[in-house]
Amino acid sequence: MSSREFAGKRAVITGGARGVGAVAARMLLARGATVSLWDRNGEQLAEVERKLAPTGSLHTQTVDVADADEVAAVTEGAVALMGGIDILVTAAGIAGVNAPVESFPPDVWDQVMRVNLGGVFLCCRAVVPHMRRQNYGRIVTIASVAGKEGNPNASAYSASKAGVINLTKALGKELADTNITVNTITPAVIATEMLNDVSEDQIRYMVSKIPMGRTGTPDEVAEMICFLVSDRATFSTAATFDMSGGRTTY
Repeated sequence: MSSREFAGKRAVITGGARGVGAVAARMLLARGATVSLWDRNGEQLAEVERKLAPTGSLHTQTVDVADADEVAAVTEGAVALMGGIDILVTAAGIAGVNAPVESFPPDVWDQVMRVNLGGVFLCCRAVVPHMRRQNYGRIVTIASVAGKEGNPNASAYSASKAGVINLTKALGKELADTNITVNTITPAVIATEMLNDVSEDQIRYMVSKIPMGRTGTPDEVAEMICFLVSDRATFSTAATFDMSGGRTTY
């Protein structure tokens, strides 16, 4: 692997203000990519930009990935600024609340679905035409082991991530005859700021399922992202890559 393997590549990362998205941005910048970071939290984006801008070519954009008009506008802006989009990483996501189905708030259900699943759909829908025109692209979506197994008291999150897995498979097959690959990563619990929105009982439940007995790190997930968006991963598409510390073996 070259330390500049992404030189000339142009990447969009959603959910880039924190967690896996921000770490993936750091790694791609360090390896030569131009990066457009998208997030709905403008203050956190500004802080990330302050830290990362000196390391490479970076710009940020405040956007709600659940809003189709906003996504379309920032996509066109990113293409105009960078000259195209070669890489899309959809890391934006929210946990919702921990509650059983019978008492789960419908408005929170809708919000989780709009962001976690609808946001991935809208970003792919906006970016894919640009990748088709250049006959090149690498898309990585961030799902979750919860989307494969279902976590109790996390029905919205689990269902939304199951949707991301199958959206990725469908899109990967649609684009299989092009030079655009589409893959998803299904982490177990990762030590990011999202855990602030999850109860201690829920965290203990999730960690208890991991044979390694620990949470994953954002750096571990970001390294997998870097592999999947590289030209070293040319025969994988519509695929699911587990990062679960041994939790999933299927």
